[in-house]
Amino acid sequence: MEDLVEVKMLEEGIALLTLNRPSAANALSRELLHALSRSLEKISEDHSLRTVILTGAGTKAFCAGADLKERAGMNETDTVKTVALIGKTISALEELPVPVIAAINGAAFGGGLELALACDIRLASETAKLGLTETSLGIIPGAGGTQRLPRIAGVAVAKELIYTARKLDARTAQELKIVSGVFSPEQLLPEAKQLAREMSRNAPLALRAAKSAINEGVDLPLDQGLEAEKRWYQTTISSNDRLEGLKAFKEKRKPMFTGN
Repeated sequence: MEDLVEVKMLEEGIALLTLNRPSAANALSRELLHALSRSLEKISEDHSLRTVILTGAGTKAFCAGADLKERAGMNETDTVKTVALIGKTISALEELPVPVIAAINGAAFGGGLELALACDIRLASETAKLGLTETSLGIIPGAGGTQRLPRIAGVAVAKELIYTARKLDARTAQELKIVSGVFSPEQLLPEAKQLAREMSRNAPLALRAAKSAINEGVDLPLDQGLEAEKRWYQTTISSNDRLEGLKAFKEKRKPMFTGN
């Protein structure tokens, strides 16, 4: 049996995670969720990790959301447990200490879009469709969609999209700042890799500190956010990478960061 989540380590500390249920539109079955959780836990312990790319197998779907066929056979208790598992797994993705790029290669609905919203940056294929479609099924987004989408696209936009269960094309999602870039299907993954490389050339400790500072401070009053930034800045002061950055600047060469 093929792995439900394929993990490939690329150059420069870049991990490529691929949801691998193309015959089921990469839907979030319990088995896939457990596989994704294990993969996230494993890569989070890799100190050489600098950037992560998340995508879906095939060309039709990034992730269609919850596995509704599996869900139809669940009782209420199992449904609640599964929704909690989806939320926990998506939060684990968001809490990875390094930048995470979603390469949305096709449909991203419901929990699939919630998965992408937990990434730091989203790129999309021209063929992608995105939407939090839960209200059309008698429920609401239950894995962070009601909280993350307003923070990304604004409250009014998020309310309209969730209330209507509207499906967006990639260009409209870009206009609403839900995705940062739109590319042809053939160029999506190369563009995501190039962006990951651009990030990974920088100091690993600085990348981690920057992500922590942004995530911690974004919902705080400005004065408290600045205190968080100061605290995370200080974690980089004693690093060898900071000294290497200064030395490389003086010597007019590219720095050789080691993550120390």
